[in-house]
Amino acid sequence: MAEIIAYIDEAGDEGFGKLKGTLGPGGQSQWLIIGACIVTAENDKLLPSWRNDIAAKFPKRKSRDLHFRDLNHDQKVVVCKELAQRPLGAALTLSHKVTIPGSPWETLFKTKQYLYNYLVRWLLERIIANVVAASPPGEKCSVRLVFSRRGGTDYHVMATYLRKLMGGGEMFPVARKTRWDILDIDGISVEAHSKWAGLQLADCITSAFGAALEPNAYGNYEPRYAQLLRSRLIDDGNGVCLNRGFTIVPGMHACSPNAEQRAFLDSLRKKGG
Repeated sequence: MAEIIAYIDEAGDEGFGKLKGTLGPGGQSQWLIIGACIVTAENDKLLPSWRNDIAAKFPKRKSRDLHFRDLNHDQKVVVCKELAQRPLGAALTLSHKVTIPGSPWETLFKTKQYLYNYLVRWLLERIIANVVAASPPGEKCSVRLVFSRRGGTDYHVMATYLRKLMGGGEMFPVARKTRWDILDIDGISVEAHSKWAGLQLADCITSAFGAALEPNAYGNYEPRYAQLLRSRLIDDGNGVCLNRGFTIVPGMHACSPNAEQRAFLDSLRKKGG
């Protein structure tokens, strides 16, 4: 049986009461991003050596722990180039939170963990679809999840939610049928970022793509990291990644991207970027 492991991390936060750049200085992130580093069980054993090889390129750093936000620009470029050469998959689901206030979903997504769980669901739908499509006919497959421990998140609630989906209890209408039966809910792990190489790589992937859409302290974007990692995104089989390995909620047009964000998103709609 083919086993796939998805290491899951996030960038940004759930709040949308005071978003950065909309109500003066400070505030919450404009985007909540849930990202995954996806590997086979065989390659899972290699993740610590991959992480160590990358960390060794920065001999002046005292720790092998890779945390994207602690790296300078040149180091981030190196990390992305290295990860682009590894046999791993990447998938992300993103909420542009500026679209939530005043929408029919505002009250619902004010409830703690609802937005996070909702994005995890979208992410898993696409990971599962990719695993099923890549598996030979008749071969059994499974997907195991390892979450980066996140303060304030109840993972028992998460497991209950996923079991509800497995039983057909959809809160929102869905456009695709998902093979929830291949998801190993009982095997879900929640681990510390510092102790798991796979979670550190997931952090790098998630933050790298987030930099293309989340404005920095100066209101600028950095799409280069994402462009270096584009080849790792799961796609439709023809090199189109948008709504496969990179999914915007709401959709691209409804999320009202500015010109720089739109240029990046348009690149994901094209074959191979």
